[in-house]
Amino acid sequence: MIKNIYQSVFFSRRFYWLLVAVIILFVFSYGMPALFPVAQIAFISLMVVLVLDYVVSFSNGNPVSAERELPDRLSNGDQNSINLRVVNHCPFAIRVRIIDELPDQLQMRNFSIYAQLRPGEETLHTYLVRPTERGEYVFHNINLFMKTPIALVVRRKIIHAEKTVKVLPSFQDLRKFELLAHSNKLAEGGTRKIRKLGHSLEFEQIKEYVTGDDIRSINWKATGRRGGQLMINKYTDEKSQQVYCIVDKGRVMKMPFEGMTLLDYAINATLILSRVALIKQDKAGLVIFADQISNFLPADHKAMQMSAILETLYNQQTRFLETDFEKLHSLIRTRITQRSLIVLFTNFESLSALQRQMPYIRSIARNHLLLVVFFDNTELLQLTESDVKNIENLYIKTIATKFSYEKRLIVKELQQHGIATILTTPQHLTVNTVNKYLEIKARQAI
Repeated sequence: MIKNIYQSVFFSRRFYWLLVAVIILFVFSYGMPALFPVAQIAFISLMVVLVLDYVVSFSNGNPVSAERELPDRLSNGDQNSINLRVVNHCPFAIRVRIIDELPDQLQMRNFSIYAQLRPGEETLHTYLVRPTERGEYVFHNINLFMKTPIALVVRRKIIHAEKTVKVLPSFQDLRKFELLAHSNKLAEGGTRKIRKLGHSLEFEQIKEYVTGDDIRSINWKATGRRGGQLMINKYTDEKSQQVYCIVDKGRVMKMPFEGMTLLDYAINATLILSRVALIKQDKAGLVIFADQISNFLPADHKAMQMSAILETLYNQQTRFLETDFEKLHSLIRTRITQRSLIVLFTNFESLSALQRQMPYIRSIARNHLLLVVFFDNTELLQLTESDVKNIENLYIKTIATKFSYEKRLIVKELQQHGIATILTTPQHLTVNTVNKYLEIKARQAI
């Protein structure tokens, strides 16, 4: 809400250039006395026009107004639209420079918008902001710098329009995946179509046989009781499986990519995967851990489950300490007793780092279907594809190739123990994770 307005005035760059030109005339008039009257006339004319411009600029108590139109919340990692509505209340055309004081987290120090407004004209200016961390963002004042056609005086108007907006995990992608999941067109969102295998094991009802029914589903006991009328078992898609997203918020998730940490990419993917699971009538749960277990949200498909997941993910804070997989293993063993799909978002940079945690990972995989999701280092991939120009570049490329190859060894090590894995770049994390979930569900592996 606009609270109050502060106004001030100062001279424009044009005024100072004209003043310099008049001073130069006075300087030259020392050697050429004929120029002195010309310099005097120029100086007096400049002052008269300056006073005239000042009077015109302040002839209207409210020459121009501006209002910022903000959404209720911003989506982390996505482009969000902000609108500025500017109205010229003067009977003449004006030029306006608009400086919107953006939140400190955006680090946009030189942001401004230029506009030329005809008399009485109203314009809408839209700009985009991309937040890269969750939390509260404070939009501060709107600064307007107005010039008349004379443009010697700049009238500054500060509109106090402070407003706080929450930046939540990426709900823009959430809406997109919701629509695709409801329409069963997830392939259009980058996912591949999975052919459903096998036969559903969830019994629904016994009904009379009609032509076209699968004769393998005939219930002979019910048929005998009905005096020879063929009866069959009707099955439906297996539902209400438990899907737990486990997010590691330890040291290994601090690495940045395009301004966002791996943790924030994992949080965005968790939000979307949980929503897709709920749409597919599975139960979604959540575990957040690092050196301690931060949050445990039991799997459920109640109406408020998605809101609880969103609120939990939004409030995550971390010091990026060393991860304790032993505590995670203990929690899963005692709190998640039903066989579930467990999607573990973490990161391993070396095979030795994986081997230290392998006993706990294998123990979890014995009782649950475990999917380990970790990240490809995109900078290393770029180095492995770079040209070698000197010995230093050769050493760097060799080391990058070694680390990149070790990522593939980590995948093989996990797969040798029957653990499903996804090695992905951060920008493809969500699509690849949803793909794998749909594949697992289609094969009825849970």
